[in-house]
Amino acid sequence: MAERFVDTYLGYLLGQANHALFKDFEAQVQAAGLSSIEWRVLATLHDSQAMPVSQLAQEVLSKQPTVTKLVQRMAAQGWVGLWADVNDQRRTLVAIEAAGLELVKPLIEAAKQQEAQVFQALGATEIEAIKQLLSRLARS
Repeated sequence: MAERFVDTYLGYLLGQANHALFKDFEAQVQAAGLSSIEWRVLATLHDSQAMPVSQLAQEVLSKQPTVTKLVQRMAAQGWVGLWADVNDQRRTLVAIEAAGLELVKPLIEAAKQQEAQVFQALGATEIEAIKQLLSRLARS
């Protein structure tokens, strides 16, 4: 039997790998009262400097207008802070607040544990190679 296209297509394989990583973890995100995009925002900001909304949108794989509305709601919750960029008043900077850190820290640890479980069958060298290759691919 011939190999199926989807069994070797990178986009499909990446989607399947993403699903394998996130499927069990998603319930924990929801139990914490977060949507998947709120999780991505807090996970991105938890160890980052304040960043423009446009950069945050890029990093969380969403459109800027969506992220603008989202961070406004998250600011109202006290999870993030919003400030005008002193160098460019047209830009809004976003940073995580203490309440956001408190919410996301246990999820970060759970995500690390989930990743370790998914990677159990691989060696450290293979895991590092996968991460480096995916990082290069994402930057291209």
